[in-house]
Parts: sequence; C-alpha cells; structure tokens
Amino acid sequence: MKIAKIIVDIPLMQTDKPFTYQIPKELSALTEVGMRVHVPFGAGNRLVQGIIVEILEHLISSKATSGLKKIAELLDVTPVLTKEQLWLADEMRHHVFSYKISCLKAMLPSLLNSNYDKLFQDEKGNQWYSSKLSDEEKLEFTKRAARHELSVTYLAKSKENRKVEKFISVLDHEKLALFEVKKAAKKRDEFKRFLLRHFGEKIPVKNLAFSHAQVKFFIDQGLIEIKEVEISRTRALFDAVSADKAKKLNEEQKKAFDQIISSVERPYLLEGITGSGKTEVYLHVIAHFLALGKTALLLVPEISLTPQMSERFIARFGDQVAIMHSGLSDGEKYDEWRKIKMQKARVVVGARSAIFAPVDQIGVIIIDEEHETSYKQDSSPRYHARDIALLRAKWHHAALVLGSATPSLESRARAMKGNYQLLRLNQRANEAAVLPEVKIVDMRSQINDQAANFSQLLLEKIREKLARNEQVILMLNKRGYSSFVMCRECGFVVQCPNCDISLTLHMDTRTLNCHYCGHVQGIPQRCPNCQAKKIRYYGSGTQKVQEELEQLMPEVKILRMDVDTTRTKHAHEKILKKFGDGEADILLGTQMIAKGLDFPNVTLVGVINADTGLNLPDFRASERSFELLMQVSGRAGRAEKKGEVLIQTFNPEHYAIKLAKEQNYERFYEAEMKFRKNLSYPPYYFTVQVMISHKDESIAIQKAYEIADLIKRQLSEKAKILGPTPRPIARTHNLFHYQILVKYRFETQLEAALNEVLELTQLKENKELRVIIDSEPQNFI
Repeated sequence: MKIAKIIVDIPLMQTDKPFTYQIPKELSALTEVGMRVHVPFGAGNRLVQGIIVEILEHLISSKATSGLKKIAELLDVTPVLTKEQLWLADEMRHHVFSYKISCLKAMLPSLLNSNYDKLFQDEKGNQWYSSKLSDEEKLEFTKRAARHELSVTYLAKSKENRKVEKFISVLDHEKLALFEVKKAAKKRDEFKRFLLRHFGEKIPVKNLAFSHAQVKFFIDQGLIEIKEVEISRTRALFDAVSADKAKKLNEEQKKAFDQIISSVERPYLLEGITGSGKTEVYLHVIAHFLALGKTALLLVPEISLTPQMSERFIARFGDQVAIMHSGLSDGEKYDEWRKIKMQKARVVVGARSAIFAPVDQIGVIIIDEEHETSYKQDSSPRYHARDIALLRAKWHHAALVLGSATPSLESRARAMKGNYQLLRLNQRANEAAVLPEVKIVDMRSQINDQAANFSQLLLEKIREKLARNEQVILMLNKRGYSSFVMCRECGFVVQCPNCDISLTLHMDTRTLNCHYCGHVQGIPQRCPNCQAKKIRYYGSGTQKVQEELEQLMPEVKILRMDVDTTRTKHAHEKILKKFGDGEADILLGTQMIAKGLDFPNVTLVGVINADTGLNLPDFRASERSFELLMQVSGRAGRAEKKGEVLIQTFNPEHYAIKLAKEQNYERFYEAEMKFRKNLSYPPYYFTVQVMISHKDESIAIQKAYEIADLIKRQLSEKAKILGPTPRPIARTHNLFHYQILVKYRFETQLEAALNEVLELTQLKENKELRVIIDSEPQNFI
C-alpha cells in the first residue's frame, strides 16, 4: 500500500504541515506528486482540497496504514505543480510568513483555486461532466484521460473555461450533392449550394446567413455536423503584430550581451539610462538561450506591461510567447498557463505572478525595471519576485538579469559588494536621440488662480510644441477630480466613515469615494457639520487638471489615463493606441504613464506636482520620487526630435529633485546611502514589519505590545525594534492598525519568533485579531 503526504487547503498554523493518507489501490498507478486531490479531513470527514507533496513509493504494511484515511478523488490527470514549485514553496515558507498552502496556490491560475467542474471529451466531441458521474465512472474516465483517450478541461462557476467557436463541416460531399431538396424549399436549396461551394472549408456558425432551422435540417439528414474548436483568447493580440528582425547592437549593448551569456555564476545588474536599448539586449539574450534549447522568463512591472512591450516580444518570437498579467480574464490566464504547461510557449512575458510560470529548462530570467515596488506582493503570500527569481535561477542554473535606469539601492549595493555583476549602458541606442533638457520650475513664485496647476513656462512650452505638431505627456501623481471636499465656513472635511482619510471627489460619477475600503457617497450640498452651503473642492486630481487645461486651450485634444479611465478591459491599450496614432495632442495621467512608453513625437514632458510622495512617512520616499522623475523624464525626445522636461515643485532645493534634473543616479545613490546608514535602514539592515489590527483600539494596542515583547525576548540586543506605533493611516475598514518594525542584521531566532506570533493568532481569544507579517516591506503607509 502506498501513502501520500498532502498539504490541505486550510490556512492555519495547525494545518501547515503534510498529512498522511492512503492511496487507494485503484488510484495507485494514476497518482503523482503535484496533483490536487479531495481528501476527508477532521472529525466530520468533510472533503477538502489538498496537494500531494510526496509519495512514499515503497509498500507499507496494511497494519501500519489501518488507521489512515484514503484519498477520495484525484482532481487532475497530470500534476499541476512541478517538483521545482513544491521546493519553492518550502523555501518561501522560511522567509514569507504565509502558510504553505497559500504559497502553493499562488503558483496556480485562479481558475484552479475556485469552484469548478471537469469536462471530459473524446475525439468525436462527446462530453461528460465530472459532477454528473458516479465514483466508479470518475475513476474510469480519469484512467482514460491518463491514456490520452479523453481531453480534460476545467470549468469555472458552471461556465466553460475554454473559448470555443462552432464550425460546420460537410460529412459526405457526394451524398450532399445527390440529396434532393423540394422545389418549394428555396432556402434549403440555397444552403445546399452554399455548402457544396465551401466543401472542405471550416464554416463558422456565427457568420452564417442561414437560420438555425436550416442547419438543424441538414444535421438531421446526416449531411453535416457542427464541431467545436477551441480558440485562444489571446490570439487576437498575436495576429495584430507583424514579425520583426533583430537589430544590431552597439558596442555597449554587445559587451553587456557577451557578459550575460558567458556565465550564470552571479546575477547581472544592467544599469542603463532610459532609451539605452536594454530591451534589445534582453531580446538578443533570450534568442541566444532559445537557440540552446532553453526557455526564458521576462518580468515587467504591471503598470508598464503595455502593448508596446508585449508586441516587441511577440514580433520577435511569435507563437513561442505567452503573456501573463492581471489585465487578462481568468480564462485567458488559464489559456496561457496551459500553453506553458504543454510546452507550446518558450518565452513567458508577464507581471509579478508570472515568476511562478511552470516553464522548464529555463536559460535566463530577466526582471525589467527591477526597482519597481509592484514586484512585491502586498497580500498573502507577501513574496518579492526578485527573491523567487534568485531561487529559480539557482534551480535551473540560469542567468538572471535585473535591469533598470535607477536600480533599487538594495540591488546596487549588492552589485558594489560583488554579489551582482554590474553592467552599464550610458548612451542612448538611437544615436540621434539625446537626453532631454530638464528644468525645475519653482511653483512658490507661480501663484495663478486661473491656472493653479500650471506654471506660465509650462503653458508656453505646451503651446510651442503643439504649434509644431509635436506631442506632450503631463504627469500628475494623483487620481480623481480633487483631493478632498471642505467647508470654507467651519473647515469640516468630508471623511470616510470606515477609515481615517478624506474622501476623494470623482466628477464623472459625481460621488465621493474612499480609495481604501471602497465606500461611496454623494457630494453634499450643505456642510454636514454646520449646514453652510460653502462646500469647496481642494487639491488637484487628473480630472480637474484636464478641465483646467481645456479651459485654457479649448482646441487641444487630451487623453486622460488614470485608474478611473482604465477600469474597463483593454482601455489601457486603446488610450495608448490613440495617442500613438496621433489622435490626441496631450496624454495626461498618473504614474502609469511614467514608464515603458516610447512615442517618437513626444518632445515635452511636464510633471505637474513633483512633491507628491516626497514627504511621506516612508524611508524610501526620496528614492521613489527620484526614480519616478527619472523615468518620466525618459519619455521625452526618444527619437530625432529634441526633448524637454519641466518639473514643477515647491521644493526645488530637495536633493531628489535636483539630482533628477541632473539625471545623476550616482550622486543620488551616494547621498541616499549615507542617510540609510545613519538611520540603520536597508540595504544596511534587513526589516520585518508586523501589523496588528482589531475593531477595538484598546485590544489592538494591548496585543501589539504582547507581540513586541514576544519578539524582543527571542532576539539579540543588536536587533532594533521600533514600536508599536499607530499606522500612518490608523483606521481603515473599521479596523484600528498598529505596527512594529524590526531592523536586524543576523538573527537566527527571528523565524521561530515570527512563527510563534502566527501561533498566537490561532488562539480562541484572538479570533478577531488580524496580524500581518511582511518581510522586507516596500510600503509603510
């Protein structure tokens, strides 16, 4: 009798370990590590989903297994997780304080983590739903699928997960030709002649000019049949792209390429100014490893996973590419996952979660814009894609390339220590393109009630560029119409009833929205506090800036790109295509327009409020602001036309602003590293943040101090423990939030201490307590 070690889908400390089950004799030959199963669990033997992480192949005596429960059902025909992915989950559990089942589920498409049914289908198109089969039939169908006699598809929420198209095919041309249609049945005769003309072709049902009754008649006569053909939901993206040939690398690019392909001993940090041709280096490196029979994985930040980036890789590698990001539907993600799983894709391009793609034989992993915070998952499991990439590169003996114009201080520090190999691209790949001229505009001397968001110089420059039929990008680091609504009589600010934050005005829906909990309410006509009618709007959002600019320049065509205008599917791509096709003069947006865009006709970039984020209570505030300004500046003058950048600020002397103007990463790195060293922050120290939340503030405070004491007892005196303190936004979702920050160098007992904190949350009296442990947090707000 064989037994299996199974992680069950119950995320608790008590269940965060493998449970042992018997493998029934009839399932023995079909069961493999990495499959999902249904198993009876607990005193009530309720069926729960689990994942097989180990099989003890040697036979075990019936006496030893007499008390073990049996696997009830196999949910997969082939493993959905590889041995490498199971190893990754083990490694993650030591650094990411989430339960192992959460780590494993993060590696699967969401469809396989939801309610589903299974559809078995044979070559003739006959279909059987698993939910309607008996246990004996399920076993038989699973065996047939294992022998490749049947295909298996997962269905979510009672809807087919496959996208199919129906086609008509003629069964017998001669029989159809001889078939007599009554003279009065003119439509049938017309349909018969149509079928004979198109014999041998796949005739799409959706384009048919004949009625369902006509089709049914010919099916009933045994003359035609309808077949369902599975259609890739991402096929349109591939069909729209023309093939592209590799471009010749310049000397700097060639040197970087040669070094990357020469050794996989250390990760490479490719530091290249905007427009230096990092992407072309990536393409050449990937082509090299594909020629060796390897695969490739390229990560880009979610906000810059634009059609431009996707299209460049599809143009170069065609159907070998799989695209994975949050803009895809669950079905589309599943299609791409299957494409990878079936080894039909050899290049995976995707956002953070694509790091778990089930590619085998990886030759190179590339993380573009490696400094981006979006590579850190902000919900359980809180992994950083860079850490997973390091593990996968180790497993596959693959090259790892981290690319950025402004590397994170952590990565650059590792390069300076020799842990990474530093490669530099200091010139733009297009020799005609030079770095844009950057100017700082001191907004303290630019008070203008008619154009509160625009300096006179920026308005002049916009008019100048548009007169030359050139385009402009304007970035505002906010969203919505206005920051807050306030009564001018008593100073009352309309706040969210669930969170300690003011509501944001959205003029398109005429509502006040909370960007934390989602609360929505109407705009008050009177002050809720003093009943005065002096409600006014304060601050600047993208909507308000657009209206202001349209009043100043009524003839200008503006496209706005922010969270509100990109809610619908493909809205992101449509806006960028319109701008790229010259249908608008100005692209106005938030951070999402700062990266990954390449429009040759853009000669002016204006940063409307460079100060947003500079003074946030986060030690990375200056680094984030500097990176953003450097990135958005790189959108100007990317072709032959000279580019200009205007940075509007109320803090013109701040070193992040000044050094962004100079495009001087080296001096910024030196200045920021001194600050980090003096205050014992990364990269000189590691950090762990523990967040404690409860609906009762007094309980939140009490538990926060208990947890802080628990951690202190197990760490050395060299560790620095800050807090507990209230979070910068101390209440959201009707919960009060407190935080503890641990700064440390080498603490062997830290993992045990934090696991003990997780144990604490499992106690009955802590049922309503919420504790989040975040290793190397990227945000403190």
